[in-house]
Amino acid sequence: MADQTQLANDPKSTINYPVPLSPPLPTMSKQIELSRAMTASSKSSLVSLSSSHVLFEDEWLIVVNKPQGVYCESVLSSIPSLLNDSNDSDGRGTQVTFPELHLANRLDRDTSGVMLITKSHKVAAKLVKAFTDHKVQKTYIGFCVGRAPEWQRISIKSGHGRSKFGVWRVYAASDVGQTLPGGSVVRDMQTLFEVLFVNGQGCFKESSKVTNDEEKVLVAKEKPVTDTNMKKDEILVRAYPQSGRTHQIRLHCQYLGIPIRGDVKYGGVFEWKGRTYNGHELHAESLSLEHPVTGLPISFHAPLPSWASQAQRPL
Repeated sequence: MADQTQLANDPKSTINYPVPLSPPLPTMSKQIELSRAMTASSKSSLVSLSSSHVLFEDEWLIVVNKPQGVYCESVLSSIPSLLNDSNDSDGRGTQVTFPELHLANRLDRDTSGVMLITKSHKVAAKLVKAFTDHKVQKTYIGFCVGRAPEWQRISIKSGHGRSKFGVWRVYAASDVGQTLPGGSVVRDMQTLFEVLFVNGQGCFKESSKVTNDEEKVLVAKEKPVTDTNMKKDEILVRAYPQSGRTHQIRLHCQYLGIPIRGDVKYGGVFEWKGRTYNGHELHAESLSLEHPVTGLPISFHAPLPSWASQAQRPL
């Protein structure tokens, strides 16, 4: 009883915290996500990359095409053997240790695509600064299931945050800077999307430079209205994240009503047309930046996964 009285008199208990605009985790997602995590962990020691995964390598960097369903740390752990295999093929035959390998960018467990790894602490520090200063451009491809959007290109601006013991959620753009339970703060989040295909109809165009004069800008203010009975389409989108928030593209796809297929955490279908999906279908398509040592512009592209090709076939 005393504890309840103390809580009632606590000024912190009357704080009006921001209310998230995106829904809480679906009940079914917890068990599915646990199963996926256990599967990925069980095969972490078995992850082995070959030369076919290497997109680029020089004295300072190695860029690989990360497979779906494995953790970044597992990929990083496999790099030394990959580099030594390369030495063997070159006829050097010497085993080398690589104590300074660092992940320059991180991808979610089920996200495939471009993953950049540095070979020294100094280069890693330079890339941290490049990412922090937003001097790295990234594009992603996602297979979404929902109602086909009326827009072709849209830039969505919102808040992004997570309460103590909570999950990442979308917040109103006006909530940026506000404090959440546990002391964290709502941060800004912005993504540009463009539709490439709807039900197999469309055109796969090359990614373009992001400008500030997009056709439509959506500023998140309220919870989206969803109709569970509406017809669902298959939509292939390209995303250009303008900030680097955790699960950013997945959250924004959910808010736009086109969650990524297989992304049960953020409203994506687990079963679709008689098939179940063991991971979300999001692919880190490209990464462009200035080389941290030479200063020359470099760009890396990962081949599209089979599901992206499937999305380009008429239904």
